[in-house]
Order: sequence, then structure tokens, then C-alpha cells
Amino acid sequence: MSQPVDRFLSYVERAGNRLPHPTLLFIWLCGFVLLASAVASALGVSTSHPTTGELLSANNLLSGEGVARILQNTVSNFTSFAPVGTVLIAMLGLGVAERSGLISNLLSGLVQHAKGHGLTFTVVFAGVMSSLAADAGYVVLIPLAAIIFQQAGRHPLAGIAAAFAGVSGGYSANLLLGPFDAVLSGISTAAAQLIDPSMSVSVAANYWFMLVSVFVVSTLATWVTARWVEPRLSGIQVDSASEKETVDATHGSSISLSGSSSGGLKAVGIFTVLFVLVVASGLVSESSWLRQGKDVISSPFMKGIVVVISIYALLSGYIYGRVSGRWRSGRDLIEAMEASMATMAGYLVLMFFAAQFVAYFAWSNLGIILAVQGADLLSEINAPAPILLVVFIFVAALINLFVGSGSAKWALLAPVFVPMLMLVGIPPEATQVAFRIGDSSTNIITPLMPYFGVVLAFAQHYKKELGMGTVISMMLPYSVAFMLGWTLLLIGWLLLGWPLGW
Repeated sequence: MSQPVDRFLSYVERAGNRLPHPTLLFIWLCGFVLLASAVASALGVSTSHPTTGELLSANNLLSGEGVARILQNTVSNFTSFAPVGTVLIAMLGLGVAERSGLISNLLSGLVQHAKGHGLTFTVVFAGVMSSLAADAGYVVLIPLAAIIFQQAGRHPLAGIAAAFAGVSGGYSANLLLGPFDAVLSGISTAAAQLIDPSMSVSVAANYWFMLVSVFVVSTLATWVTARWVEPRLSGIQVDSASEKETVDATHGSSISLSGSSSGGLKAVGIFTVLFVLVVASGLVSESSWLRQGKDVISSPFMKGIVVVISIYALLSGYIYGRVSGRWRSGRDLIEAMEASMATMAGYLVLMFFAAQFVAYFAWSNLGIILAVQGADLLSEINAPAPILLVVFIFVAALINLFVGSGSAKWALLAPVFVPMLMLVGIPPEATQVAFRIGDSSTNIITPLMPYFGVVLAFAQHYKKELGMGTVISMMLPYSVAFMLGWTLLLIGWLLLGWPLGW
């Protein structure tokens, strides 16, 4: 890696280390909005609503009326914040599936049965899909990929790189809807309602694009691994390491390569078929119980898709746990749900202050004033929608180098960029998908990503003196390929006029 790039990455690391914790950042932002609202109100800052012509003036939230509004609505701001309830419900089910060992075994089985040239693609694909299970991809798939690559006579660091590219670089893509979709759509809805109070962004608003993205990301990562990563790694001699030591490096995670839980997987397979048949029976006609006289897109099924996924994951996890012998009673199920919710404590604290920030921003009218003025500037530039979205992708990618939490970044950016781009004809769904591309593409090259240190530790298991710069240089080709390939996919998608989701 060249010296200028080394200096740049060192600057990114130093600057990022100075940033506060995401929760503390939102606390400061809440205070900033309160002060800004008072100053803007005193200066008489205002604008006209672009659709109704209504005069919108900055509201002073530090006035008696503003403080009363804050005191009366603090609880409801949090409890009605869309990302809170949907994510907790999703994690109840997915947490059971993860803690029963189901997801870990599915990932292990998927990777172990890949042979030859399909191994890299399968590893990346499994990594992309692992985003449904929180940190399972990081603590299970990445070290497992190193073991299997080594067993296949390939460099174990290439396995780590490919898995990391899928787990973190392809984080936004998936074949199924998950908690991240619920988080983004909830924040997007709140932001879009600054312009149109009736606007609602579906959890599946980006589904079709992200479904295709799974295969695009997997293909790009497979090509990068063969073309760039493995040739560069050929000069790095691996230290002797046993599979047992690799398992120990996963911080106690159990990685089984024996397939001893096949009975549990078979039981889940049978349940899955039955579950799909039951759901299909509710969607077969307009009068079916899951449609209630509506089309599929606007049906109760689609509106409750997160609940459906959670129920399926919960029941599948419980069946697997009991049949495989890992769980002895229903008490284990309850403990798994409790443990899953315990891991959400940090998320809840973050969302509390993010919800207040979004509410203050809306009440102050600062968001819509900035959006209207920004939209006027964009209208004068008169750039095509794809160009504006490309610029936003790079903005999101740059910010991602400094702020690790995807939900925190979107809660920060959405209230400004979603309304701004809506006013120049770009729907919230397109702005959201542009954010997802930028946010995911640079996850794998920022030391500030929470799991970057974990990946470095896995890599050092095979080469003790290996440093952070080696990992970043190993992952940089993936980041560039994802950024360019994913952006071109979005441009082509928009030019063809295809729907991004439901």
C-alpha cells in the first residue's frame, strides 16, 4: 500500500477515535437542535412549503411552549419510533434461531458442502445471508471460512477476507427481510413525513434490488478474491495453527464440522415446508385470511411481514434446539429470548436519543427548511436523479469511515437528505437504497467498525505479526469493487425504471 494511502487511513483512524459514542453523539445533537431552533427562531428563519405554500417558520424549542411539548412527548417519541418495536420483535425470533445453534449450523453446512471454484462464492453468499443473525457471521463464519480454505489447500487469510467481505461489505443485501430493513424503513418514514405526513416507507421498499444485490456482491467478491486477494497473499507464509486453536479464537463460539445436528436440520426442513404451505393458503386468493380482500402488497401479510419472519425463526429455532438435544424444555426458549433482548440494551439507549433527535428536528422545522433550501440548490444544478444519488452514495461511504452504526448514521442523515431529494423528485426508497450501498461498501476498510478488531485477531492467528494495514489493504479491493459495481447496478436499475421493492 502506498504512503499517501497509509497516511490517509492513519488520519481516518485518528479522526474517528475522537468521535464520541453514537449515543453520546445523538445527545449532543439533541442539544444542538434545541439551541439552533432558538437562534433560528430569533432570526426569523422561514420558508414556504413547496406543495401547500404554507409559511414554515423555525420554532423555538427552548420557549415555554417548546419545553412543555418536550416533556409531554418524550415517552411517546420513543415508544412510537418505528425502528424500536419492529426490531425488537424481529430479534425475539432471530435470537432464538441464533442461540439454539440453528443459524450457526446452517452457515457451517452451507460452506462445508461447497467444492472447487464455488467455495469462494458460497462463503461470501453465506456471509451476506448471515446479517439476519446479528454477529453470527463474524464469530462463526469468518473463522470457519479460514479453516475450510486451509483444508482445501488455499490461503486461510483468503477465506477470512471473502467471509468478511460478505458478512460486513454485503451487510445490506439479503434474500430475506430482516431487522435492518425495519430500522431503515422506520427512520425513512419519519423523515419522509416531514414533507408528506401520509408517506410510509415499506419494510420491503428495497427488496427486489437487495435480492439481486446478493448475487452481484457474491460474484464481485468471488472475482476480487481470485484476481487480487489470493495472488497478493501468496507471499505471506502462514504460521502453523490447528483447527482447535482456530475454534478457541472465536471467543468460545462452538463450530461443529461433524453434522451431528442433522436431525434438527431435517425437522426444521419439514417445519419450513409446512409453514410455507400455511402461509400460501392465506395468500392464494383475495378473500384468503392473510389478504382480507386486498392485493398481496397491501395485505395484512405484508404489513406484518416482520412478525411472520420472527414467528418462523422462533419456531424453527425451538424445534432445532429440542430435536438436536441442545434444549431440554421450554425454559430454554424463554432464556434464549431473554438473552436476545439483553443484547439489545445498547440499541434501545441509542434509539431513545435518536427518536428525540428526529422529533426535535421535525418540531423545530429546521429539517424541512434545510430540505427546501437544499432542494432549491439541487434544482438549480439540474443534475439527473442518478447523479444525485451517486453523490449521496459517496457521502454515506465517507461518513461510514467515522461512524460505525448504520442505524445511527441513517437517523442522522435521513431527516435532511430524504426530504431534500423528495423535493427534486427522488422517492425515499431510492435515497434509502443509495445509503445502503455507501454504508455497506466501506464497512470492511474502517478500523472503527466494531468487529474490525475481531477480524484482525482471527487473521493474526495465522500470522502473528500481521497488522491492521495488511487487513485494510486486503479488504480495499472488495470495497472499491462493491462501491463501483453496486452503484452501476443502481444507475442501470433506475434508468430501466424497475421497482426497488414492494
